[in-house]
Amino acid sequence: MADDTLIRPGLATRLPRPRGPLSDAVVTALRGDPEHARYPEVRDPDPYGEDLQLALHTCYELHYRGFAETGAGWEWDPELLRFRGELERVFLAALRADVPGGDDVAGTLEDLLVEPVDGAGVSHFLCDEGEWWHLREYLAHRSIYHHKEADPHAWVIPRLHGKAKAALVAVEFDEFGGGRGECMHSRLYADLLAAVGLDPGYLHYLEQAPACTLAVVNLMSLFGLHRALRGALVGHFAAAEISTPPSAQRLDKAMNRLGATPESRIFFLEHIEADAVHEQILRTDVVGGLLADEPELAGDVVLGIQATELIEAHFAEHVLGAWRRDVTSLRAQPPAP
Repeated sequence: MADDTLIRPGLATRLPRPRGPLSDAVVTALRGDPEHARYPEVRDPDPYGEDLQLALHTCYELHYRGFAETGAGWEWDPELLRFRGELERVFLAALRADVPGGDDVAGTLEDLLVEPVDGAGVSHFLCDEGEWWHLREYLAHRSIYHHKEADPHAWVIPRLHGKAKAALVAVEFDEFGGGRGECMHSRLYADLLAAVGLDPGYLHYLEQAPACTLAVVNLMSLFGLHRALRGALVGHFAAAEISTPPSAQRLDKAMNRLGATPESRIFFLEHIEADAVHEQILRTDVVGGLLADEPELAGDVVLGIQATELIEAHFAEHVLGAWRRDVTSLRAQPPAP
């Protein structure tokens, strides 16, 4: 029997509405007794689709804050973990199939450092022509990620040693506000949401987040929860920190152009400065230290970098595609139960 001690509602979100048979099985199970849970066969689902991504996100959330209606013991329920493993195999197989692969870590990282002259990503759109509704929508999307900022990367700390561990902890210390709760990056993001009139509550926009938004977070959780994928998580962290400063600069310019208050710009200003330092530490000390100790992980580091680019490209394609049609990129808010 799972521990039926419930998570404090103020710290957790509520279970989401299912988006298909896989997520329905997970949500239904979590509302009931583990002994009566039933899970379907995983038969060739869309690895990036709404159903599989929500099912994974729901499973993974048990390792973060959990759900208000769900007992804490579900985190290690063996049958749910078995089912999650089947979902993960589908997701990971698709990631491996859809990236170039290889083991040239230095070359892959160098490619990230080159900003295209004709960049046309989401941050470029917001910087040059985005309206307030575009920016607020983007912030709602990214809340799913930033409510957990730096959390999944902490899972790799006990799996590293020496220089790589020490350097990664130094970066994480900054991400968590240098010991000051009000300066944690996740807190700064919540403050940003409130400043622009959005709800800062933990995972408040989960129901409206499409699969491509969930996949951004699921990627980190997948890599973080598996020791075998520690190299991929390090690659992901490096890719995220390298790409953040230029995009944060563009987003700050968008905020300024649209008349945002100075207080609401703190989050992006912090990332312009901090992540420029972090990317150097990650490239030289974390990635370099890891590969000095375990050179056989080079291919996994490349996987982490390339998979991050792939998932971010899916997100950008969805969001920009909707905006160019002048429609929302968020899912419709479901009616209250």
